[in-house]
Amino acid sequence: MSGNSKRRILVVSHVAREEAIEAAMTVLQLLDDAGVTPVLEPATYRELLRLDRNRVPRTTVTLGDQLAADEVEIAIVLGGDGTILRAAELVRDAGVPILGVNLGHVGFLAESERDSLADTVGRALSRDYEVEERMTLDVRVTLGGETVYETWALNEASIEKASRERMLELVLEVDGQPLLSFGADGAIFSTPTGSTAYSFSAGGPIVWPTVEALLLVPISAHALFARPIVVGPSSTLAVEIIPRTGTPGVLWCDGRRTYDLTAGSRVTATRGAAAIRLARLHSAPFSKRLVEKFQLPTSGWRGPARA
Repeated sequence: MSGNSKRRILVVSHVAREEAIEAAMTVLQLLDDAGVTPVLEPATYRELLRLDRNRVPRTTVTLGDQLAADEVEIAIVLGGDGTILRAAELVRDAGVPILGVNLGHVGFLAESERDSLADTVGRALSRDYEVEERMTLDVRVTLGGETVYETWALNEASIEKASRERMLELVLEVDGQPLLSFGADGAIFSTPTGSTAYSFSAGGPIVWPTVEALLLVPISAHALFARPIVVGPSSTLAVEIIPRTGTPGVLWCDGRRTYDLTAGSRVTATRGAAAIRLARLHSAPFSKRLVEKFQLPTSGWRGPARA
C-alpha cells in the first residue's frame, strides 16, 4: 500500500450521464482500494459529492487546486471522443498519457469499452500499456499582419461560415503558395487522428495515425476542383477569408475552442510542437479498429490465399 501512496491517477468523466457517473464512482473506488490517489477536475469533484458524498473516497484530490497535471501518472477518461478531447486539454502540456473507456457512440480515440472497466483500471494500475504519440496542430489567426489568436488541435481546426445566408470566399495556400480561391461553407485542417472525424464527414481521406501528414479539406465547396489535400508534416497550411464580401467566419478547434473571424482573417496550421500521448492496451492494426468502430461489412472475406 505504501508503495502506491504517491501514485496519482486522473479520472475525467462526462458527469451529465448516469452511466458515466456510475463508471466514475467505480473507478474512484478501485483506485482508492489499490492505495492510489484519485484526482478529479474541481467541477467533477463537486458534482460527484453532490450526487453521493459517501462514494467519493476521502483521499480524492482536485486538479489545479491541489495538484498540477505533471504530478499525475495517467488519465483514465470515461466517455466518448468529446470527453477524451477535453482530457487532452487538461494534460497536453504535461505529456500525461490518456486511457479512454468508451461510453459514447463511436469512441474512435477510446481503448476499451464499459464492460471491461475493471480490467482497464487494473492494466493502468500495473502500468501494462503502451504509449502512442499523436500529432497535433498549432493554429494561428492573423489580421493585418498581426497575430490575434493562437491555439492547437488534436483532431481538426475548422474555418466555418458564421451565418447560413452567405458562403465564405476563401483562398487555400500551401507553403506560401496560393492554390485556389472559391466559395465554400468552410475548410478543415486535420491531423491523421482527425481524419476519421469532421474531415471524414466532409469527404476527406482516412489517414492511418502512424502517417505523419496534414490534411486540408474544403467544406461544401462551390468549385469543380476543390479536392482534399494531403501534405507532409513540415508544410504550412493556410486559409484566408477574402475581405471583398465582408462575410465573417468562425474558427473551431476540436469542437471546443472557438474564435470569431472577421473578413480578411488568415488562419495557418502547422505541425504541433506538443504531441498527445494515448495509452494503448491492444496491439491490433488500425484497420481492425476501423472495421469495428464503423461496423464495416467484411462478409465473404477469406483471407490471404494459402499454398
